[in-house]
Amino acid sequence: MQRNTFYSKVIAGTMTWGSWGKQFSKSEMSAMMNHCLAIGITTFDHADIYGDYTTEADFGKAFSEAKIPREDIQLISKCGIQFDAKDRKNRVKHYNYSKKHIIWSVEQSLRNLNTDYLDMLLLHRPSPLMQPQEIGEAIEKLQKEGKIKDFGVSNFTPSQIALLETVVPVVGNQVEFSLTQSVVMNDGTLDDCLANTRMAMSWSPLGSYFRENNSTTERIKQCIAPMLEKYNATPDQLLLAWVLKHPCGMYPVVGTTTKSRLEAAFNATKIDLELQDWFLMLEAANGAEVP
Repeated sequence: MQRNTFYSKVIAGTMTWGSWGKQFSKSEMSAMMNHCLAIGITTFDHADIYGDYTTEADFGKAFSEAKIPREDIQLISKCGIQFDAKDRKNRVKHYNYSKKHIIWSVEQSLRNLNTDYLDMLLLHRPSPLMQPQEIGEAIEKLQKEGKIKDFGVSNFTPSQIALLETVVPVVGNQVEFSLTQSVVMNDGTLDDCLANTRMAMSWSPLGSYFRENNSTTERIKQCIAPMLEKYNATPDQLLLAWVLKHPCGMYPVVGTTTKSRLEAAFNATKIDLELQDWFLMLEAANGAEVP
């Protein structure tokens, strides 16, 4: 399975760039885009829901100001999740994957992002009511019109992807994967990506290491302490290096809004963890040696 475009090995996640986080001004957002490009991060991950459906438009205005050639970056966005917000009067959180809604969502994202096409569209989460034929018709139309290049999913299981692939190729899956949340490594999800040359993307690739203080994170801290000097690395770089070593060829989606940490994340791609160090970290996270 061949993808249409090149994506940077580390992807900049924009979820907290707007009203859900840092509330960057237009000039601050433009500066962040240019910083990403300067350090080698050219792919930006969006979803229509970010910032209560406002962050894409904020990014689009900043993108215009940044004067970055469209061909120099890759834009990923997601659709499908519906909840009550200022411009979306929904009675209940739900998923909408009707042909009409997928096409409308993409066209709305294009207007918001100030672009003619998405490099990749992802269905944000699986719906129990999704109909493959209807989804396939929407994707075929959008690709034929040049509005999306690649089509993928987020948080889908291998069987859900197989269902979609009865009508449309799925080139990527963005899932939660980190040292502290590695379920997809054992439930067939990453095996599916590897077996089908599917682009695997990891959201929250640092896991709970910096968010929680518990027995798991304490074990990991003790485990990696001697590795910090050995690899001349920071904890976040070692956590990313652990994710990157998986043979599926993971693309971590890094959500930090700190420029120095973005640069550190990109430099983590240069770290090649030794085999036994990788398993030492896994053992620390699990609290037991592998079976």
